[in-house]
Amino acid sequence: MRCREDVRGDLMRARHRISKLLLRRELYYPGRGRAGRSWTRHHRDWLAGLRFGDSPSELCFADYLEAHDVLLARRERLDLELDQAAADSPWSETIARLRCLRGIDTLTALGLCAEVSDWRRFGSPRALSAYLGLVPSESSSGERRRQGSITKAGSTHARRLLVEAAHHYSRPPRVSGQLKQRQERQQPWVIETAWRCQRRLYGRWQRLRVERGKRGGIVAIAVARELAGFCWELAVTE
Repeated sequence: MRCREDVRGDLMRARHRISKLLLRRELYYPGRGRAGRSWTRHHRDWLAGLRFGDSPSELCFADYLEAHDVLLARRERLDLELDQAAADSPWSETIARLRCLRGIDTLTALGLCAEVSDWRRFGSPRALSAYLGLVPSESSSGERRRQGSITKAGSTHARRLLVEAAHHYSRPPRVSGQLKQRQERQQPWVIETAWRCQRRLYGRWQRLRVERGKRGGIVAIAVARELAGFCWELAVTE
């Protein structure tokens, strides 16, 4: 999982190098709508058709593009191998339960299990959130109590996975076709917990973002903290 995380970071940096090179040359992707998103098949075809007026620029761009394609192929290969590893791992049952949650598929579930390892060593969801660095820091003295930003202790990888998954709960609760497929053959209480998670976290997002006007990043952290609690419940319940 950490190898895959390293490849993800390298791929992001490779894409930044390409985009910044094009920005310096004032070259902008003309796509619109869904086809206008960066790093789609249409965007990659557009990159392949670009030509520069001098050989050094051609050489530089071709090398950047080749590095990007190699990293993309490595990521796809690792994804396939991790899918197999998840099915054969000691956490296969836990992974299947976590995949019932919105925003959590095989890679996210496997990453959380690899970083947390034994979920039962945490006596409560609060203990797990503290381990993952999702609780506010505190500077208190006497009767004065002051809370700051989150501690960011523990695994950066696990914390990022939860925060990314938390953004899915900004949309109204629903069970998509893919989520329904992931929930097949699961126990009713697991599916009920996943639905309860959707309703609670969507309400949490609405209260903090819409009613109280909190910034999106702060809301995502708060929702991720509660999502960790639902993951803990699914992992430790017999």
